[in-house]
Amino acid sequence: METKDLLRQIMETQRFAVLATLNNQQPYSNLLAFAVSRDLRQIIFATERGTQKYRNIISNDKVALLIDNRSNNQSDFTEAVAITALGVASELRGDRSKKLVQSYLDRHPSLGEFLQRPDTAIIRVTVADYVLARFDGAERIRVDDTF
Repeated sequence: METKDLLRQIMETQRFAVLATLNNQQPYSNLLAFAVSRDLRQIIFATERGTQKYRNIISNDKVALLIDNRSNNQSDFTEAVAITALGVASELRGDRSKKLVQSYLDRHPSLGEFLQRPDTAIIRVTVADYVLARFDGAERIRVDDTF
């Protein structure tokens, strides 16, 4: 499968990612539900404003998200693909990105009530690069050059 097609297939089928942020020069990670825009340039997720990940994003907006297709089987050594999305995170406010929020709800309908809470923030990551890694190597994909 062509790299771009593989990237799209994994990003559109996987529902969870590991978010990496930075707190006082210390990496910090969280598992979260995400959705991706059709052009793969934006990833969104929801979090409470009182969390460490939210505070980390406010103090340093550079983040990474790890999305993979592993199955927890022996075949993962040769067949699994891990994608790291590198980008800048910011809180969405107002009605600017209704389509993105709707795509998140379509993908995670059980989180609808969570999104309605006043202390829930919708975070958008504007992706600059994807790093697609396999057992035998990695490839960096510039979003501006590819999509």
